Amino acid sequence: MWIVLLILFLGAGTLVARHWSAQRLRKALLASELPADQRAIVLDSVPLLRKLPDALRQTLDGKIALFLHQIEFIGCDGVEVTEEMRLSIAAQACLLVVNTGNWYVNLRTVLIYPGAFKSRRAEHNGYVVTERETVRTGESWARGPVVLSWADARQGALDDMDGHNVVFHEFAHQLDDLSGHTDGVPVLDKKQSFAEWERVFVTAFKAHSGKVESGHPAVFDAYGATGPEEFFAVAVETFFERPADLQREAGDVYRQLERLFRLDPSSWT
Repeated sequence: MWIVLLILFLGAGTLVARHWSAQRLRKALLASELPADQRAIVLDSVPLLRKLPDALRQTLDGKIALFLHQIEFIGCDGVEVTEEMRLSIAAQACLLVVNTGNWYVNLRTVLIYPGAFKSRRAEHNGYVVTERETVRTGESWARGPVVLSWADARQGALDDMDGHNVVFHEFAHQLDDLSGHTDGVPVLDKKQSFAEWERVFVTAFKAHSGKVESGHPAVFDAYGATGPEEFFAVAVETFFERPADLQREAGDVYRQLERLFRLDPSSWT
């Protein structure tokens, strides 16, 4: 009996040691700074980050380092993953969590295609299941992976004022999924009210859907009208890339996202 107890004790000790070792590594990564050459790649490939307040730069460096340690990048259809790809995607993903306690705890893999890729999705209508093949520039699966077209991810980062950014979009889905459901309601800041979030986003989603249906221009991309979860992801793209327009046309949505991310991109110059 005592041998069994000894084995259990030693096993528990090993698990505790591994946990603390992982925690120490995480803390060290979060406190680290990117080397000058990597920081130059980040700023060249994601020009929006040149506007980031100085107080957040060290934090962003550490979260990029943690992301790169945690995530495996896999090239598909002949893609050879480069340092630019890893740093660009990591920097954009980490901008969404740079000033919050949220993290991509379920994600371990990012798949990179050279361009738009084909995807099969099953659609359920009662007992009828239909498989449809669509062409996509990005996908986000519950608990990972995230799948990206590099051509679109690169262009989305370089043009930081058009409101289209596939990396922001797919990683917004990852944050949304942390609540247990990808439904347009992420884990809110402790100072936020679920009822207020729901009121603002349901109202904005309905208004946007009406504009799309009637052919009227809108600050949000038309794809946001396909569902509440897509509206949230599109709103995140708009928040970071067209903050002034979003403030003017949907101020309530801007304020909710400002509280969620603890960021105010409209003040960045």
